Amino acid sequence: MNLEAIRAIYKFEMARAWRTKMQTILAPVLTTSLYFIVFGAAIGRRVEEIDGVDYGAFIVPGLIMLSLLTQSISNASVGIYFPRFTGTIYEVLSAPVSAFEIVIAYVGAAATKALIVAGIILATANLFVSYSIDHPGWMLLFLLLTTITFSLFGFLIGLWADNFERLNIVPMLVVTPLVFLGGTFYSIDMLPGFWRAVSMFNPVLYLVSGFRWSFYGVADVSVAVSLGMTSLFLVLCLTAVWWIFKTGWRLKS
Repeated sequence: MNLEAIRAIYKFEMARAWRTKMQTILAPVLTTSLYFIVFGAAIGRRVEEIDGVDYGAFIVPGLIMLSLLTQSISNASVGIYFPRFTGTIYEVLSAPVSAFEIVIAYVGAAATKALIVAGIILATANLFVSYSIDHPGWMLLFLLLTTITFSLFGFLIGLWADNFERLNIVPMLVVTPLVFLGGTFYSIDMLPGFWRAVSMFNPVLYLVSGFRWSFYGVADVSVAVSLGMTSLFLVLCLTAVWWIFKTGWRLKS
């Protein structure tokens, strides 16, 4: 494995993030802070507790997961799309670097940037609400699995997109609605029976539920099911990446 090449691409992507830190780091932190102010303070006065947890603290895991998913997808998709758009990807492909090493570098950088944002949000959440983390080990596991999985998913979107509209259509029209309807701001037990059953088909529900369990020990679905669904999506993304390696689709054309 060409570790030097992986490090070079990784450092380049991280340097790009620091050059655009207002957009990649500061903007999502400020947006999430507004969610804390609006939902935690304003709505939290009317909805005092959910499952024995103060409402302001209840939405902390959901808001972190919201930012984590969107940032992982955005960073990875933009990271691989722009070299394709500008043509500089051919310089990388002509170097002695395998497709596998390219994915490790780009996905690793995207995951790192998303984790930095999630860490900042987790720290600044204390400015708005008080929360606890009952299972820190499980919290880190869900963070890593989710970040790597959706960075891989974003990488696939970046390869699939052939214009800026396609680059944004999946995150805006598919992922973001699923996150908002996946129990970010509420428990599905608050929904009528029919909509509760519909929510069970939302894959993001399992991510948010498992992550919230690591904080407070409460969840909409079993933590084992949440972990299984997260792992399943990771396997699907890895399978898609393997297929790209095998066929060279969008990577060498």
